[in-house]
Amino acid sequence: MPRNKIAKSLVLTSMLALVLSGCGGGNGNNAAGNSTAAPPDAAASTNAPEQKVTLNMMHLWPAGSSAQQNKLVGQIIDDYQKEHPNVTIKQEVLENEQYKNKLKVLSASNELPDVGITWAAGFMEPYVKGGLFAPLDDILSGEQLKDKFVPGTTEAYAVDGKTYALPIELNISPIYYNKDIFARYNLQAPTTYEEFRQVVKTLSDNGVAPIALGNKDRWTGSLWYMYLADRIAGSETLKQATGGSGSFDDPALIQAAAEVQTLVDMNAFNKGFNGLSNDEGKSEFMNEKAAMYLMGTWELPNFTTNPDIPQEFKDKVGFFKFPTVDGGKGDIDSWVGGPGVGLFVAESSEVKEEAKAFVEYFVAKWGADSVTTAGVIPATKVDTANSGLPQLYVDLLNELNNASSITLFADVQMKPNAAQVHLDMIQALFGKAVTPDQFAAKHKEAVEKGN
Repeated sequence: MPRNKIAKSLVLTSMLALVLSGCGGGNGNNAAGNSTAAPPDAAASTNAPEQKVTLNMMHLWPAGSSAQQNKLVGQIIDDYQKEHPNVTIKQEVLENEQYKNKLKVLSASNELPDVGITWAAGFMEPYVKGGLFAPLDDILSGEQLKDKFVPGTTEAYAVDGKTYALPIELNISPIYYNKDIFARYNLQAPTTYEEFRQVVKTLSDNGVAPIALGNKDRWTGSLWYMYLADRIAGSETLKQATGGSGSFDDPALIQAAAEVQTLVDMNAFNKGFNGLSNDEGKSEFMNEKAAMYLMGTWELPNFTTNPDIPQEFKDKVGFFKFPTVDGGKGDIDSWVGGPGVGLFVAESSEVKEEAKAFVEYFVAKWGADSVTTAGVIPATKVDTANSGLPQLYVDLLNELNNASSITLFADVQMKPNAAQVHLDMIQALFGKAVTPDQFAAKHKEAVEKGN
């Protein structure tokens, strides 16, 4: 995928058929009368048990906050170990921000897990340039995975013509909303930004937190800025600014930053949002204390398939597209999103080939099972005609299919130091510790440094 855009030609077709060919077993003893005996070393090799292998996998789906993904990972690992009894896979599971921090620590000492999770583009690039990730083009073009990915998804994981991770998710970011709360105040899902602001005002005036947000993690607030930038300035202006060919001091991008602070002044977000993690902010929506929640479709399981979430609540959840701004250049079918996380294999792994075989198996199984088991949208092709899918899932899958453009999350596509400045400035912007002009200037300086 281009680093900040998936073309409108995304067509999600044909459910990935999982074809796992069993390995041929060793030959038995020669039949009586066969005068050709196997060489002694070949016989020993045939009868020798397979070497025991332990793979370490680190991922970011805790059982509490990502129950369905956690369940699916566990099932894939169990199935793989049953089919490969010589392989033991050990999991280390961390929450999103803890995961990112540990990945940095482990990379400094070249002690990455055999298999781990990465994001695309700018996030991944320093790990690749540092020789920490192994190329995976051989399994990408292999029998199990060849032509199985949605067009444009794997390119985001390529550096200098080689692919260093395989995506397992494809995401867009809708605004989920509580239909019961909206109905209580005679509100409709807005299509224009003026309508959206009126929804915010009505909810706030009635003592209901309009929007659930945990901005301690900062990328959560970035979603709001990115959508405002897209709707006001247009996706091309935002793309050019993050890529360095344009600038964050474009007046329309400064206007987007100013609008963030207008929402803060309107009490659009739950109290204490800048000091809450995403999980803490999300709980405001899950507990029906806030009416709206902007987040990627990786949250779909909590609104569709997670058995731990009451069906009564799941039935209340709807979504709408980020509204258009009057006079803005943005398109309502333009989304913030893109390929989600992918799997990497550590270049320094002592069991690299075994790790690659597991990644190949994992991606195929995830693509086949993630729709019904976890309720997430995989990066591999999905059969949209499957009548057993929840309606919310089908509707969002169709929106993805009809997207005019998808702009990759800013902190993922930007180079690491610039991404860090972006995240810090997002929190400062929401906390009104910087002006929109200062926000733009800091971004411009960071992007121009080029690292």
